[in-house]
Amino acid sequence: MTGELPGSTVVTGAAGFIGSHLVDLLLRSGVEVVGIDCLNDTYGRAAKLTNLRWALGQETFRLETIDLAEDEIDTVVEGADTIFHLAGEPGVRPSWGNRFSRYSRNNVLATQRLLDSASRLEAVRFVYASSSSIYGDAEVFPTPEDTTPMPISPYGSTKLAGEHLSEVYARSRKLDVRIVRYFTVFGPRQRPDMAFNIFCNSALDCKQITVFGDGMQTRDFTFVEDAARATLEAGLVEDPEFRVFNIGGGMRVTLVDVIEAIGKAAGGPLDVNFTSEQVGDVRDTLADVSRAKALLGFAPRTTLLDGISAELEWVRSLRRDHRPAEAGLEVSKLK
Repeated sequence: MTGELPGSTVVTGAAGFIGSHLVDLLLRSGVEVVGIDCLNDTYGRAAKLTNLRWALGQETFRLETIDLAEDEIDTVVEGADTIFHLAGEPGVRPSWGNRFSRYSRNNVLATQRLLDSASRLEAVRFVYASSSSIYGDAEVFPTPEDTTPMPISPYGSTKLAGEHLSEVYARSRKLDVRIVRYFTVFGPRQRPDMAFNIFCNSALDCKQITVFGDGMQTRDFTFVEDAARATLEAGLVEDPEFRVFNIGGGMRVTLVDVIEAIGKAAGGPLDVNFTSEQVGDVRDTLADVSRAKALLGFAPRTTLLDGISAELEWVRSLRRDHRPAEAGLEVSKLK
């Protein structure tokens, strides 16, 4: 740890993929957590509550099911030492066309309203979760944080807008802001629309998968527990010289290699149908994580193969456990 743990925190997007892992990490570190999640229909409410099954059984956790874009926020964040803002509308491909209104609402308006509430608190830290999508097709690999952002998708543009808003409140309202840019996070609790989840399920069902592009595109894959730990560290570091941190796994891997690894872990090769590339998908990513390493003490702890095995086992466990996600949850925790 680079600094003293906060006494109490707020985590938005608490029931989501990365958010729920961060909640667990904070609770196991002895920190009180208020989770915020509107449990919208991006994917199933039951799956999201399953992500919080352990957390909802802890006395130091409370879940507030409010909508950051329209509900009252001040009383929920009151008393927090640190706010980790991970809520947002995810996904590059769905961000085109008529669905963009959801992205502008949930990624821009919601962020501005939360920043406004945070700026009225005393001595609070604000950690904004951004994305490597803000870089677009970067010209330099590994890509450092001072690379000029050039997003090529509406989603990437809204995440960049959230960064700009965070900087505005840092400069004009003196809010203590830090920004983490995630590079292709994978692992247990991944959303059902994300590639690794789809590939793992298809491997277990012996079904064909569709890959957009030739499969030679590369990504810097980051295991979810590493991403959560780096996010916590960004909230702990004292007076950082820089406010923006890349969070990545540290190596480029082709999608073909990932598919081969998943097939090997599942016990047989995947049947792949390659089709045309999708507009807005970047070709390659690779994070320069030297700043996070120097200031946050960040270093990935989980290899790609170990992470794939963990996600595959998680998918298997969901298939074994058919109990409703809400079963046994304390209703008093849901507010």
